[in-house]
Amino acid sequence: MKLKYILKTVSFVLIGLIMANCSNDVDDVIQDNDGDTISNQVDNCIDIANENQLDTDGDGLGDVCDDDDDNDGVMDVDDNCPLTANPNQEDIDTDGLGDICDDNLALPQYPCEDGFADIYPCDGYDLMAHIPAASLGGAGAEGNDSWGWTDPTTGKEYALVGTTTCAAFVDISDASSPILLGTLPTATVNSIWRDIKVYQDHAFIVSEAGGHGMQVFDLTRLRNVANPPETFTADAHYTEFGNAHNIVINETSGYAYAVGTNTFSGGPHFINIQNPIVPVAAGGYATDAYSHDAQVITYNGPDADHIGKEILIGSNVNEVVIVDITDKANPVNISSIGYSNIGYTHQGWFTEDFNYFMLGDETDELGFGGNTRTLIFDFSDLDNPSLHFEYLGNTLAIDHNLYIKDGLCYQSNYTAGLQVLNITDIAGGTLTFEGSFDTYPANDSTSFHGVWNVYPYFASGNIVISDIEGGLFIVRKSVN
Repeated sequence: MKLKYILKTVSFVLIGLIMANCSNDVDDVIQDNDGDTISNQVDNCIDIANENQLDTDGDGLGDVCDDDDDNDGVMDVDDNCPLTANPNQEDIDTDGLGDICDDNLALPQYPCEDGFADIYPCDGYDLMAHIPAASLGGAGAEGNDSWGWTDPTTGKEYALVGTTTCAAFVDISDASSPILLGTLPTATVNSIWRDIKVYQDHAFIVSEAGGHGMQVFDLTRLRNVANPPETFTADAHYTEFGNAHNIVINETSGYAYAVGTNTFSGGPHFINIQNPIVPVAAGGYATDAYSHDAQVITYNGPDADHIGKEILIGSNVNEVVIVDITDKANPVNISSIGYSNIGYTHQGWFTEDFNYFMLGDETDELGFGGNTRTLIFDFSDLDNPSLHFEYLGNTLAIDHNLYIKDGLCYQSNYTAGLQVLNITDIAGGTLTFEGSFDTYPANDSTSFHGVWNVYPYFASGNIVISDIEGGLFIVRKSVN
């Protein structure tokens, strides 16, 4: 009887164990929340299907539900290389892809080390690449103006470089290995002056060459160059003027302004380029005589009287003029301003808040001596501009063109090369030296050699420098 009781008890226990084990098996099959055939008991991401159970950082949490896949302390949404640990987020070519996982890393040919990049004096800027003037424009060619274009479809960056013989088009998407895609020859004869600007994926090119007019070139053609370098032809040719010293474009309004032409006493010649390959003459402004250079903007600054108007700032040899050109048939001079020791009022640019205008006088260093002078005007009231202060650089070089981006002023100062100034305390009357790259290592004398222009507006940080003797230089701010 006792044995029978023991056997019965053991039987119940065994049955219970078997039922419990079966119950667990059933639970394992049922408990698969995400339906990826991996039971919750072993699934590294229970609520998001991930059959492959990928866990890059080995932290036991599947990548599909891990906010930091590489476990480097940088969330995936902010990480420039989310599957490879890089806590410092190094990105030397500023392309948005971390160096550690960038297969197309553009490194400088010559980093700025101990004050030099190859043979070129530098301070905080590396030399990505250099193409000599003769390679751009042929034997004996010299460089002059330059601009840039970013393809809105591919994101590729292109340097547009003027030479005495042509306009050259260079793919600088890989800044350390640029490719000369081709050239557009001068419309008439060679000239040391050529200027290029861009609107709606088209380049607009003028020159001091007699009878040159304005060439229009469709930049999207650069996407399909099979055998570079090619010799291009213009897509349109505007001939309502012959020679021009410069061209200015207001991309908001779709108007171009050729200055220093043989029309309107050298004042701005208006051109409607809203259809880029069908440019239409739209009048001009002769009242203030010759304009050497200009900037035209749709005004959105502190002077409420002029918000929304199209304003031209003309650098007119012996003064700066401010003109309302909203009504092309009736331009109105708002004001003008001079300054002491005028040599040649050459070119200037608004600060990004439109409060100030920075100006370079091209020959004051020659005529009056002293270091490179930059004039800063208070333009907060366009009807009553005033001189805010003057800044003297650290060399005797002549200043040429300057442009402003993100609180920095990029100057092309002939023999001293690219000079970069921090202007964040411009209201307080202070500019500070930020860095430099000298493409003319021979000297920093007061003479017309070296850098003609600089283009600093590429999102990548690539900076285009066009040099008279040297051609095209591509530089970028040093990482360290």
